[in-house]
Amino acid sequence: MGSSGRLALAASPLVAGAMQALQRATGLPVAMGGPVSAGSRTLVIDQLRGTATGSLQHLRVDTGAGLGGKAVALARPSTVIDYLSAQGITHKYDRAVAPEQLRAIVALPVRVSETTRAVLYAATRESITFGDRILRAAHSVVARLERDIEVEEEIRRRLAEPSPSALGEQDDLRAELLAIAGSIQDGSARQRLLAVCERLHPAPAPPGGPLTPREIDVLRLAGEGCTNEDISTRLGLLPNTVKSYLKHAMRKLDAANRVQAVNRARAAGLLH
Repeated sequence: MGSSGRLALAASPLVAGAMQALQRATGLPVAMGGPVSAGSRTLVIDQLRGTATGSLQHLRVDTGAGLGGKAVALARPSTVIDYLSAQGITHKYDRAVAPEQLRAIVALPVRVSETTRAVLYAATRESITFGDRILRAAHSVVARLERDIEVEEEIRRRLAEPSPSALGEQDDLRAELLAIAGSIQDGSARQRLLAVCERLHPAPAPPGGPLTPREIDVLRLAGEGCTNEDISTRLGLLPNTVKSYLKHAMRKLDAANRVQAVNRARAAGLLH
């Protein structure tokens, strides 16, 4: 999206996935979306779900015009009960909206770093007032999309940074990304992060030899914040056995403590 290096939302699976989630979360039949250009702040609706015609495809919406343009201008969600007769918006795009017979619509700006990157719409062909449940569900989808964009842009920024010791930097980055992936609840976002990690130069094997499956299990749970007692319960092991596995893993990884061992195992790609 321009020289700023911003995520190309129009082609991104993030927006397509968010639109599907928006339909599912709100129960509304129509979802639309598209990026907001960095320079002109023009919204282009380039993705549609549940529409009956192509009248809205590639529609360019100026900031302040229509419902989506109002959401961009105000940097907050905007709703109408009946689009074609709504007060408080311009009707510049009525001819494009009319063939779809859309009435109640909510337009939600997707904002990252205090900048609107895209707008998502959820709509129905009935004249209704959106209740708190629908609006909360829509806001949750947008918030998740904003987080995913932040993560993906940070990955791209880090990968693009020049480094005097590229291999060492890649290993550090790989370990960091694996740690982020382990903290993300959204399954699809986690898999995208892991795929990026696999494209990086693989970290060397543990210097003290390969870890056993049980040592990996213990380190994985330690990385999730489990105590030795928690690990023993979850794996059906005695606490002293857990300590033994940790001790052997730390020696193989040349780690001074369990935190360092977990980080080195992640860097080696062992804790997926």
